[in-house]
This record gives sequence, C-alpha cells and structure tokens, in this order.
Amino acid sequence: MSVLQHATELQQMMGQGQMMEAFEKFYHEDVKVTEMPSGEVRNGKAAQRAAIDQWQKMVTEVHGGGLESITANEESGHAAVESWIDVTFAEGGRMKMQEVAIQKWENGQIIEEKFYYNMPGK
Repeated sequence: MSVLQHATELQQMMGQGQMMEAFEKFYHEDVKVTEMPSGEVRNGKAAQRAAIDQWQKMVTEVHGGGLESITANEESGHAAVESWIDVTFAEGGRMKMQEVAIQKWENGQIIEEKFYYNMPGK
C-alpha cells in the first residue's frame, strides 16, 4: 500500500470511532509525536497511547468530525492531513477543533508526527 492509502485508512478508521484500533495498527513502537503549539514531545507508542487515553477522558461527547484534505509525498514517505472534530469537554464546553498533522511513514506505520493547531483562548 502507498503512504496515501495508509494515511487514508487511518483516517477512515478514526472516523468510524476506531481510534485505538487505528493507533495500534498504524503507529510505530518508536514513534515521536510533537504538539507544535506547546512544543511537547512524546517519544514512543506508550507515551502517545497515554496521551490519547487522557484526551478521551477529557471528552464527554463527540458531535462529529471529518477529513478536509489529505495528500502524500510517496518518495519522502510524508503525509499531510487536515481534519476537524466537534467535541464537548468535561470541563470546558463544546468546541470545534481543526488541526493539520504532518506524518512521516515507514513500512506502513507512522514513525514521526507533528500536530499543528490553534486552541481558542490560548
């Protein structure tokens, strides 16, 4: 499969509510994830899994989400994904969040990912 096909399947699984299944399938054990607004870096699949678990505990309801655009450079193994999600947080009301993820793929898994977004009020 191509990088674009892998990235698209990941997004489809997430859109069907299979977030953890997609994570387990498509993230490398040595993944490095960077939250660009804060500069926070998580090294390894276990650290990213913990961050996803924390995120899911903060969200009380998902009202929708979607993929705006996706593209890939097959030669370099990079994909760029623009997506959104509309959620209600346990301690912060409802918010529509938009982000861009830049992913580096190796052998069908993400080895590095950077998230770019702007949190309202921050």
